[in-house]
This record gives sequence, C-alpha cells and structure tokens, in this order.
Amino acid sequence: MLKTFKFIALLEGISLLVLLFIAMPLKYWLDKPEMVSKVGMAHGVLFILYIVMATVLKNDEKWSWKKYGLICIASVIPFGTFVMEKKLLESKA
Repeated sequence: MLKTFKFIALLEGISLLVLLFIAMPLKYWLDKPEMVSKVGMAHGVLFILYIVMATVLKNDEKWSWKKYGLICIASVIPFGTFVMEKKLLESKA
C-alpha cells in the first residue's frame, strides 16, 4: 500500500505543478480557462485520494501525528510531495 501511496503522491505532485505552472498561466495570459477545469478536476481527485491514503497509512504504518501532518502539508506546497517522498518515506519501499 505504501508503494501505491508513493505513486499517488507523484501523480498529485505533478498535477499540482501542471495546474500552477501550465493551466493557470494559460487561463490568465492566453484567456484559455478550459485547461484549469480539466487539470483542476484531476488534481482535486488525486488530492482527495492522497489525503485518504495518508490517513489510512497513518494507522497502518503507525506514523506519528507530526509525520502525518507533514505529509498532509506537503500536498499543498509545490514540489512538496517529491520532497516528502524522499525525506519522510525513504526508509520504506
């Protein structure tokens, strides 16, 4: 399950970067809002899946509240899920 979570974290991180650095500039600079709705929906679904899986893994893996909190916060910071995966989850495959 941890391996699946890492994959979801990767996808969630990529979707956030695409939303912030591709879709949003297209919306505001080129007046093309359709990308934001598509990428935004995908990112929203991945974000919810990420948080639900983190919550399940907190119990399964016996994570501390601090680790769990850092993992959740990482999901709203650009590049956060990539750093989280390396720093907080590197000890487990």
